[in-house]
Amino acid sequence: MQLVEFLAPHFHFVSDPTAWVALLTLVVLEIVLGIDNLIFISILTNKLPEAQRARARRLGISAALVMRLILLATISIIVQLTAPVFTAFGHGFSWRDLILIAGGLFLVWKATKEIHHTVDPQDHQDTMVGTLQMSLAGAIFQILLLDLVFSIDSIITAVGMTDEIAIMYIAVIVAVSVMMLAATPLANFIARNPSIVMLALGFLLMIGMTLIADGMGYHVPKGYIYAAMGFSALVEGLNMLARNRKKQGSGGGH
Repeated sequence: MQLVEFLAPHFHFVSDPTAWVALLTLVVLEIVLGIDNLIFISILTNKLPEAQRARARRLGISAALVMRLILLATISIIVQLTAPVFTAFGHGFSWRDLILIAGGLFLVWKATKEIHHTVDPQDHQDTMVGTLQMSLAGAIFQILLLDLVFSIDSIITAVGMTDEIAIMYIAVIVAVSVMMLAATPLANFIARNPSIVMLALGFLLMIGMTLIADGMGYHVPKGYIYAAMGFSALVEGLNMLARNRKKQGSGGGH
């Protein structure tokens, strides 16, 4: 009974239809924003030995959930990250801007490195010989590092949509749960289709440049980014369908 009385003030929105709309909108937004992170996690964990991939995804996403919940608990500090700390090139840079720029640079560097490894696999195997034992911890660290960037951005976005902290917690938990369910199927799909890897790396490059531009004060609407990603995925899907039909036709000829 005491627990119910304690929680009641935080869940008074359950009788407010507007709050439910805000919750649904925020859940969808968090899931969409999580696509970027999920692509990165899929590519990163696929570089690990097969026995470690599922574990790395679970640990990385679980730790990311804990980190997001902790960030929500310090939301008053997160909101202050939008205040300018210095001005350069006519733009007032905040801590949020600096975090976005650093995250964007990291994504561009990581995607470029992975493209190089994909194009020149022999060089990649040479560099992996001495680092294989550290790869699991390194993968989880990189997942958390990038999730920190996306988490701060998504929390600031959430604050602009609702004042209810309970709604933010629910949206984050639902979105990360969806990421947990989708991580392995997406990673397996990428692993089975090598051409998808290059397409996904291209997405990461584009997302990285978008983060840098946003941090520099040039906001690029997310709709444009996801529309481009969707169109590219559609074209690649048609190419995969054409290749499969060609293989079936060649098999039937024999």
